[in-house]
Amino acid sequence: MSEQALSAIKLDAQRLADVVTLSAPQRYAHFLRQVAETGEVWGLYRDGWALAKTDDGSLVFAMWPASQFADLCAEFEWDGYEPLSFPLDDLVQDLLPQLEEDGVLPGIFYTPGERGLTPTIYMLRVDLERALRP
Repeated sequence: MSEQALSAIKLDAQRLADVVTLSAPQRYAHFLRQVAETGEVWGLYRDGWALAKTDDGSLVFAMWPASQFADLCAEFEWDGYEPLSFPLDDLVQDLLPQLEEDGVLPGIFYTPGERGLTPTIYMLRVDLERALRP
């Protein structure tokens, strides 16, 4: 492997570590920026989407801005799950209304050591609309 390729891998690993160690609100802001830019959202999937629970027992649909971040969380109860993307439009048009109907919260950017933020469906929709404005 070339020195340039090794350097790129180290940079990617460092960038990944830098983002994962951000606070939950900073990861939320990163999520909004990245999904607005790429137009895709990532979840973990294995015979169904990965769900978590809040301390009060509410179900949470976990989401990430890129496959690498989702893959970091494919352990413990999500062992064997694989990152799978879906279009941002599907999140806004289909998934968020379905989550709201089912009483499931969005869980934004979990990490191996920390839960993500769980905004209301309304808050996530408003924040995504803001992030998508030119």
